[in-house]
Amino acid sequence: MPSRFTKDALSQRLTWERIDLKYIRSIISQAKAEDMSGLGLKNPLTHPLDVTSEIIPNTAQGKAILVARIPITLCGLHLIPLILEHYDPSLTFQTVHLDGDNIPKGHSFGILEGSSKSILQAERVLLNFLQYLSGIATTTKVYIDCLSDSETRLLDTRKTTPLYRILEKYAFVCGGAHNHRYGLYDRIMIKDNHLAVLESNDKLSLAEHINLLRSQFPKLPVQIEIDSTKQLELVLAAEPDCILLDNFSIKETQEAIQIINHQSYIEASGGITLSHLAKLKTLGLDFVSTGAPIHQSQWVDIGLDWS
Repeated sequence: MPSRFTKDALSQRLTWERIDLKYIRSIISQAKAEDMSGLGLKNPLTHPLDVTSEIIPNTAQGKAILVARIPITLCGLHLIPLILEHYDPSLTFQTVHLDGDNIPKGHSFGILEGSSKSILQAERVLLNFLQYLSGIATTTKVYIDCLSDSETRLLDTRKTTPLYRILEKYAFVCGGAHNHRYGLYDRIMIKDNHLAVLESNDKLSLAEHINLLRSQFPKLPVQIEIDSTKQLELVLAAEPDCILLDNFSIKETQEAIQIINHQSYIEASGGITLSHLAKLKTLGLDFVSTGAPIHQSQWVDIGLDWS
């Protein structure tokens, strides 16, 4: 394999420790303001207010448990203490679980204690994050289970909710998968539209363009997307670290793998379904990328039950 990069370098795994907590706290702050002040509307309240919970005495103390209503793969536990501190720093959260744990139906995975009024105020925002991120992790786990006996790694894409990319990519990892690039800044990725633009400039070959980019960004891997095996001769001359096969059939994928013959890492993408994945995993691909576990996932059912 001529690539300057390892397979691990081309398929990262985002950890919670790498996430900027200022970014997380900013999202939580806005979520609270949306729920208690009308953020996003003209003339929002200047002071947060939960009119229903005014019926609860300020001195009332309570305990609530988080319960999986269906089998889930957990994601979002690190968020819970950060959410609670936005409502009441005296609230506590206890759990013996970790993000990425598989929780059976009916199982409790955490306990909240403190002011009853504060727990009720935080409930919806807390569950929104947990249900949303655990939904991505749970769906991703289904795809990972399909690849369980294969060396092919599952990668995500940049098809993410604006401003929520890092959380969604973290949830993808909690489901057992790997991350592709995080943005436009961390990989040289030549896609079909880049090739279309370059075709109008016949002064330099694709290989020469790639060499110029490599000289500017020597620490970044180079990946080139193709939609036909006819492009392989031109692309292989540029010596990319990875070639992305976009919307190839199984037969076309097999043909491309034979032509590339270990001269580059190979990734398949485009229209990846579970049935398609089951066929691709035996072909010897290095990576399969799909945004489906993120943009097609469903929220999972998690309850907050008073104890």
